[in-house]
Amino acid sequence: MGFARTRSVALVGVEGVVVEVQADLEPGVATFTLVGLPDKSLVESRDRVRAALANSGVEWPQRKLTVGLSPASVPKSGSGFDLAVACAVLGAAEVLDPKELTGLVMIGELGLDGRVRPVRGILPAVLAAADAGYRQVVVPESTAAEAALVPDMAVLGVRSLRQLIAVLNGEPVPEEPADEGTGPEGLSGTLALPGTAVGAASRDGERPPDLVEVTGQHRARRALEIAAAGRHHIFLKGPPGAGKTLLAERLAGILPPLTPKEALEATAVHSVAGTLPPGQPLVRRPPYCAPHHSATMASLVGGGTGLPRPGAVSLAHHGVLFIDEAAECSARVLDALRQPLESGHVVVARSAGVMRMPARFLLALAANPCPCGRHGVAGADCECRPSTVRRYRARLSGPLLDRVDVRVSVEPVTRRELMASGAGGEPSAAVAERVREARARAADRYAGTPWHTNSDVPGHELRTRWRVDQDALRAAEQDLDRGLITARGLDRVLRVAWTVADLAGHDRPTAADIAFALELRTGIGRGVPETTTVPGFPRQRSRTDLAAGLGTG
Repeated sequence: MGFARTRSVALVGVEGVVVEVQADLEPGVATFTLVGLPDKSLVESRDRVRAALANSGVEWPQRKLTVGLSPASVPKSGSGFDLAVACAVLGAAEVLDPKELTGLVMIGELGLDGRVRPVRGILPAVLAAADAGYRQVVVPESTAAEAALVPDMAVLGVRSLRQLIAVLNGEPVPEEPADEGTGPEGLSGTLALPGTAVGAASRDGERPPDLVEVTGQHRARRALEIAAAGRHHIFLKGPPGAGKTLLAERLAGILPPLTPKEALEATAVHSVAGTLPPGQPLVRRPPYCAPHHSATMASLVGGGTGLPRPGAVSLAHHGVLFIDEAAECSARVLDALRQPLESGHVVVARSAGVMRMPARFLLALAANPCPCGRHGVAGADCECRPSTVRRYRARLSGPLLDRVDVRVSVEPVTRRELMASGAGGEPSAAVAERVREARARAADRYAGTPWHTNSDVPGHELRTRWRVDQDALRAAEQDLDRGLITARGLDRVLRVAWTVADLAGHDRPTAADIAFALELRTGIGRGVPETTTVPGFPRQRSRTDLAAGLGTG
């Protein structure tokens, strides 16, 4: 009779549960039974482990073998338990000392030749082990840098089962050649699921798109800066070719770098999804995710068969989720964004389990004014019927747009703007510096509170704790009385006004700051004086003209 135990981690979303892997050998017919609510891929570990041991020079025990995964009530999936199962079997067969296995957490898939292959979710798994009090973890060598991001955790990266056996037995560690046939990215380059590149984190060495490449669009550029400074959701509306996508693609480039805590959270999501760039264990820049307008609800909010996987809203955590051609999306899919926009997380329930994933992102929507894209454009002949235009715009529901703080009309660039020498605007670096300074002002104001940006602060707190002068609020109150904005809309106007004030260096929002926030919300010109213009954004046309076509709410 032999018995041994070690530990591994079961992941549900980005939350992990430490699982005790037990192996028991009894006299009897040689069988291998795996219990503890495993899924299909985990059941197949019996054959992988058997072949890996044989090809590592270890004789398979010819007795009745039972491997249990405890707690048995937690669903377990994936091939990441292979390494722990193999070592528990070796401990029960007395090839390894069972005492050496007790305090170890092991995560990794075994190839039939005994090599240890990487799996998704190393970072959240090691974080769960650290939270449970474990301080030693064994992972595939290619993911050791990712595991080492967890403080106070001793990480052992191994290439093969033979190396791990030698380490645990105190023997010389055999050399193992690097894996071949996997391309320049190595095994870690094979982790991403097909179609998930949309949410892949960018490489540190890549140059992000720059705002200097955008010609004209002074008002839209200013709206983009306000959205970045306060983490406000933004809706860009205009005809085809005006530059909506061009602007949205540069939004992530003016956001501040991720804090260490934000970087770990974003990395955990991308680790589970398998979209971490090879050789870059930590996501340092805000992610940018732009799913196609035909994306399904499962791909957007998370889902799939069995245990759900993270969707685009989670891959954009602490970054930008850009939905181009938003009016072409399914209204049902778009409305699924309403809950994560408010709560900052998404909960997906399936028969196999419930997954809670973080989803605190900056939403950028872009849409044409009508199916042909020429409605309201001077000199253009729109072929759409009024009823068609109304139905097209109704695809963006009122409750969804009510959660969008900044709405701006992107006008076509004129020939003079396009052909002028030095037509490009400010570079992203200059805008990002102002965004950083505005966020620093907000962070100082909210020091000692759970909030960091203006969009995080509840409306009740803004109306009571950080009160705005009553005279400055008069225009907003009148819009509320006339039904131009909702009560939630008023709170969002206050948040945007605080961001405008932070960018302008004001101690608190002035009447002009609130008027401009209302203008961005409703599209109705307020006669805002020139003094509210942020440096770098000269006014080219009247705000009343530019506001044409924007919705209210």
